[in-house]
Amino acid sequence: MPQCLGFRELGLMPYEPVWHAMQRFTDQRDADATDEVWLVQHPAIFTQGQAGKAEHLLVPGDIPVVQVDRGGQVTYHGPGQLVVYLLLDVRRLGYGVRELVTRMEHTLIDLLASYDVPAAARADAPGVYVNGAKIASLGLRIRRGCSFHGLALNVDMDLAPFGRINPCGYAGLPMTQMCDHVAPLEFAEVSARLRAQLVKHLDYVEQTTLTGGID
Repeated sequence: MPQCLGFRELGLMPYEPVWHAMQRFTDQRDADATDEVWLVQHPAIFTQGQAGKAEHLLVPGDIPVVQVDRGGQVTYHGPGQLVVYLLLDVRRLGYGVRELVTRMEHTLIDLLASYDVPAAARADAPGVYVNGAKIASLGLRIRRGCSFHGLALNVDMDLAPFGRINPCGYAGLPMTQMCDHVAPLEFAEVSARLRAQLVKHLDYVEQTTLTGGID
């Protein structure tokens, strides 16, 4: 089992260059490569998963739509949302996809519990929910035994663009965010707590901050 999980804090970056960097990282990594997690915020964009159906894009308007290679339907990314990409050798970890998704959900549930926000997963709709409203979305791709894409946690953002789509393919699905339940809230602190929960739930021993670009 790998001992250390590397983290890259990318700040605010456009979606497509980060997506393509994930693809390159996955295609070029070898059996000894360190598993990485990239934490990022994106400018406003809708991403449509491989199973995405056009009818779930209601009125995208001026927000770009990108067809991507993760699972799932359409979702929204925007500033104030913490997007976490999991670049893991799942074959080396010994996880199936369902187990990895469950570990991601438990990571988020425990993170929210640390803020006294009770959250839960749903068997019929991957993600994490607070009082029936979705606070985090999940979507993965497995290639060459390795994962990329990951999760998106609504922290302190404009939720209105979710009204332009059927989030994750569910018409009328209510959305929520951490700032609706926690005040005051520091984005950097959320990121730090999430890092610690990922190390715990993915069975690593320690974490390290990686430097350098992703190109």
